[in-house]
Amino acid sequence: MAKKLEITLTRSLIGRPESQRVTVNTLGLRKMHQTVVQQDNVAIRGMVNKVSHLVTVTEIEA
Repeated sequence: MAKKLEITLTRSLIGRPESQRVTVNTLGLRKMHQTVVQQDNVAIRGMVNKVSHLVTVTEIEA
């Protein structure tokens, strides 16, 4: 069964480098406390790792 990741933006992007802002936008997050569900793959894991201090991640079974 394919796993999915539930990603929530928990910290503000104000004052963050442009690369982190772009990464968060690429994950599909636009506002604080917004949650998106993404497929669990290497690319998404890499993006989450880059902004791990700004987001919270929960693994869900889909």
